[in-house]
Amino acid sequence: MKVHIIGGGNLGVSVAVGIAKFSKNNQVTVTRRNTASIEYLTELGITVSSDNKHNIQEADVVILTVKPYQVDTVLAEILPVISEKTIASAVSGLSLEMLQSKTNNEYPVVRIMPNIAAQFGESATCISFPDKDKEKALPIVDLFQDLGTAPVIDEKLMDAATVLGACGTAYALRYIRASMQAGIEIGFDSQTALAIAAQTAKGAAKMLLEEKVHPEQLIDRVTTPQGCTIAGLNEMEHNGFSSSLIKGIKTSLKQIKGLLK
Repeated sequence: MKVHIIGGGNLGVSVAVGIAKFSKNNQVTVTRRNTASIEYLTELGITVSSDNKHNIQEADVVILTVKPYQVDTVLAEILPVISEKTIASAVSGLSLEMLQSKTNNEYPVVRIMPNIAAQFGESATCISFPDKDKEKALPIVDLFQDLGTAPVIDEKLMDAATVLGACGTAYALRYIRASMQAGIEIGFDSQTALAIAAQTAKGAAKMLLEEKVHPEQLIDRVTTPQGCTIAGLNEMEHNGFSSSLIKGIKTSLKQIKGLLK
């Protein structure tokens, strides 16, 4: 597949690197107004350009990873020179209906929400598309499955997917940072504390994904009567650990919906 990514910011670059490293038989082009910071991508076989139209005529799919306010400008630039391209949008808040309207209903459209772990083949990329575009969308689902997981969801859940899957990266990192800080307080140097905290989080996630069980089932394996684990968990819950996380996720969703009004 020939993939043309417009928007060489953190997300666009992460997707490009993920495709180059974890998906076979693809050609990737990334565009950005100032390419100096992404020239290193050429070492991975990725084409870099400051021209949004560079190589676009040969593309199978055009992926938009730009800011919402840039969409109209980008589409006005590329639509006159493309035809029969699938347009995949990772733009927050840009619904399929809005994208279809902006492209005059002339192109298959797909909505995607990857996260920056795509560059490590570990993204949770939620995808939605109109039924009429299913044939064109399925290759894109396959592409993002190479970059982690790619569940197809109802579009009404895409804002929630942004919070849980994309913003969730920051939430998970904040947990690891807190664990690292606690590790320092109980005697570890910072690098060792970080290594232990990060690997422990990775191991816990791996167990959940491999065994497909409820988290509490795995927690039960770690906790013992009157043990240190349950004592620590209970103290965290008394101080609002779970409720704070839930409130944070719901607040992020309100923020997204507020910005769309």
